Amino acid sequence: MPPKKRNSGTAQSNKELKPSSDRSFPDKTGSPEFSQNKHTDKDVEFVTLSKSLHVTDSVCERAWTLWKTVQDLMEDVATNQKRLWGACLFVTATDMDAACFTLTEVLKEVDINVKQFLSLVRRLDVNLDTISTKVNSALTRVEKKYDVMLALYQRFEKTCKKIFVSTPDEKERATLRTCWTMFLLAKGRALQMEDDLVISFQLLLCTLELFIKRSSPELLLPLYKSVVSKAQSPLTRTSRRNQSKTKSRVVESEVNVELLETLCKDNECNSEEVKNVYQTSFSAFLDQMDLSRFPDFPLVTDVNQQYQEHYLKSRDIDGRLFFDGDETVLVPKVDILQVERTPKKTSPDDDGPIIPPQTPIRAAMNSIKMLRGDLPSSGDQPSSKLATYFKNCTVDPTQGIQKRLEMLGQVFSQMFGEAVGPHCIAYGRERFNLGVRLYYKVMEAMLESEEKRLSVQNFSKLLNDSTFHTSLLACALEVVMATYEESSFKNGGCSHGEGEQAVRDLCFPWILNVFDLSAFDFYKVIESFIKAEPTLSKEIIKHLETCENFIMEKIAWRTGSPLFELLKREHEAGGTEQAETPASFSLPLQHNHTAADLYLSPIRPGLRVLPPESPATPSSQASSQANSQAVGQAPRQSKSNSLSLFYKKLYRLAYTRLKTLCSCLLSNHPDLEHVIWTLFQHTLQYEYDLMRDRHLDQLMMSAMYAICKVKSVDLRFKSIVSAYKNMPNTSQETFKHVLITEGQYDSIIVFYNQVFMQKLKTNILQYASTRPPTLSPIPQIPCSPYKFPNSPLRVPGSNNVYISPLKNPRMSPGMMTPRSRMLVSIGESFGFANRFQKINQMVNSSDRAHKRTLDGGSALKTLKRLRFDMDGQDEADGSKSGGESALIQKLAEMSKRNTSASLCPAELLLLFSVLFFIFMLFILAGSTRNRMQEQKMKEDAESRKKSP
Repeated sequence: MPPKKRNSGTAQSNKELKPSSDRSFPDKTGSPEFSQNKHTDKDVEFVTLSKSLHVTDSVCERAWTLWKTVQDLMEDVATNQKRLWGACLFVTATDMDAACFTLTEVLKEVDINVKQFLSLVRRLDVNLDTISTKVNSALTRVEKKYDVMLALYQRFEKTCKKIFVSTPDEKERATLRTCWTMFLLAKGRALQMEDDLVISFQLLLCTLELFIKRSSPELLLPLYKSVVSKAQSPLTRTSRRNQSKTKSRVVESEVNVELLETLCKDNECNSEEVKNVYQTSFSAFLDQMDLSRFPDFPLVTDVNQQYQEHYLKSRDIDGRLFFDGDETVLVPKVDILQVERTPKKTSPDDDGPIIPPQTPIRAAMNSIKMLRGDLPSSGDQPSSKLATYFKNCTVDPTQGIQKRLEMLGQVFSQMFGEAVGPHCIAYGRERFNLGVRLYYKVMEAMLESEEKRLSVQNFSKLLNDSTFHTSLLACALEVVMATYEESSFKNGGCSHGEGEQAVRDLCFPWILNVFDLSAFDFYKVIESFIKAEPTLSKEIIKHLETCENFIMEKIAWRTGSPLFELLKREHEAGGTEQAETPASFSLPLQHNHTAADLYLSPIRPGLRVLPPESPATPSSQASSQANSQAVGQAPRQSKSNSLSLFYKKLYRLAYTRLKTLCSCLLSNHPDLEHVIWTLFQHTLQYEYDLMRDRHLDQLMMSAMYAICKVKSVDLRFKSIVSAYKNMPNTSQETFKHVLITEGQYDSIIVFYNQVFMQKLKTNILQYASTRPPTLSPIPQIPCSPYKFPNSPLRVPGSNNVYISPLKNPRMSPGMMTPRSRMLVSIGESFGFANRFQKINQMVNSSDRAHKRTLDGGSALKTLKRLRFDMDGQDEADGSKSGGESALIQKLAEMSKRNTSASLCPAELLLLFSVLFFIFMLFILAGSTRNRMQEQKMKEDAESRKKSP
């Protein structure tokens, strides 16, 4: 088993760091490019540190200049001076692409942890011009790779405790260290994108399979001992003393399927995917290692030497230090063990079941399991119902869809392999096949919804639209990659790498580049996709919402985007009329647009009405509007349906971000927010070309600075940028890399002075006059249609009955206790149909009409404190004493329906809320009745005593 974390292995690790076999590094015994005599003007310790890291004279000189710039602005300079020197050297060498050291070497020299060092480097950016986008990209890559490696080591340590018998034998400890090092080497050779968590974890299981089947049975715990013994039963195992006589024997490296399946089951991993990884990447790696030379295990020195070469070329973190318990890579021991071993309740006051902590690997495995379980069993072929939709079309789209999928599948798999690793084309095909299954599933749900909405079955125009199909498939694949942790927004929504590193980044919008799909077309399908697939997790919905926001903020405004053509056509047709009128800002945003509306009705109808047989007709509302228009009235200019919705969402997103920034910077000037928004909105409306190849937030920050300038409010750009950095989903590229002119980029300040102010100077100065422009209406900021409600919701038909959302969305019936299992989590299966039958029997046998008299019809007094309002009537005042309430009638209607578990989630919610309401009503009524009976009995007894 892995040893307890200790620092005794540090010396050994330092010894291994000597780059004896790497030719890309200068000779580190004394670089000819570094002359100590040239640096007499610098601190002696700084020069010593530079020499120990083997940097060149130019790197040393520039790093010292950087240090002199930031030393007076940094805090704790005296205590962190050497660490800050190391940070300056790292930043300079990375920016100059002249690093002659690894990140681990820097950490060792200045005695600091990875996370602490990354935080320290980012603190150097005091003037917002220290850290370039190139350095920031390198920091983000290292941080993500470290997080993945830490998660993998924690799982490795935990899994080994379930496999191997605990022993103090140093030889067995060396074997496990070799296992971990061999995994790091396999990951480095098989994956050029080493921060892929899922594939890396699958490679780890393959490595463990190899070492388990080569271990002595006495070193294995019973579960794995039995699996290995079963596989070796036909053979006679050679004792260790006689192994030297059989070294020439060729050891088979074929996978032990049962052993691999046991590992996958124990780690909640899909066995078919792991087998594929073994047969493609891991088998190729084993062939390179030539394991036939080693009867039992690869030689430690051989594996270490090969990994040493890889680590020095990567120039970042030495992964072997995780096994050695080195302080430079491991978080505090208490933090690791507390998270792994101490399950937490969903909340301190919750009596529900204990849920295991969500480690990164467990979360990824659960997400993959849910994704695969929710997909149809028809595989990557359309279902019979979807095939019927295809046949009902005037032009059958089946052949076109199949050709498109075949072509895009080849492109996707090839590009995926180029990004992830040379042997990963097969993994790309797996991802694509999952995406196709999700694509068919969502398409069928969309068509069913359109059929109910429009009462048509011929969707020929929509289903023969290539852009619609490509967008829908791209969205499905983005969901798959996000589920597999291969697409994220940790770096502000885009890759800031350059050259080869940018190609390896699978984060959105990578999928758009693969399919040569415009962001504006992709945007059209996101909302309909989420509505059509109710099984999407909160994390995936949030990811797609972030994709949508990123499109509106930046990538829809790239040169060549169809958005500009739509805007040009809109302004030419309507003169000064804008994409969306300010009068609509205060109206709630209606989320009733479908993909058919946006793809097939690019023009929002005025007098123009689409043919009734066309599936693109949005609704009967357009026809009624056209028919009701007065004869002779000038026709209203047609507007783009997709453009209108885009601008509605854009304005609300823009104002939300502006409001967040103003709350941080202008809390003492609340009146300025409205003025800034007016200038911001004017820019988006009339000067939208300023958005070309730029970011929405660049215009927002410029508008804020301009208004504060003319209103004589002291607010500097540095303060704006500092506050902006703390906002979610932001990147320093937004304010450091702004387009000035074609091919020229500079900071946000240069953009403001040379572009923004020059274009809007006249308009900006109007706000300083005595007659400023009319302020634009403030957009209403609705709750996102993609988010789950956090506040109690009122049950329809009742004023006093509210339902609170489930506290923990991860609670499922399978994880609940017998007591809490009767709760229903909307969106999950409730169970057998007999439960609904029992509920219906209970409802039907309930006494719905409450008795109003006791013992001979004595009338009850009105219960002044007990009032339940139903449809505006008070049940306690006797106004409905002879009939049934609306809720009871609704419940009776639901009870008459088919009891085969076919109730929709909304009806389930209503059903159980009403049952709870009735139950509480019965309890209160029964308690009151008992008190009144006791009171009546006392009064009767007293009256009998008083009577003669």
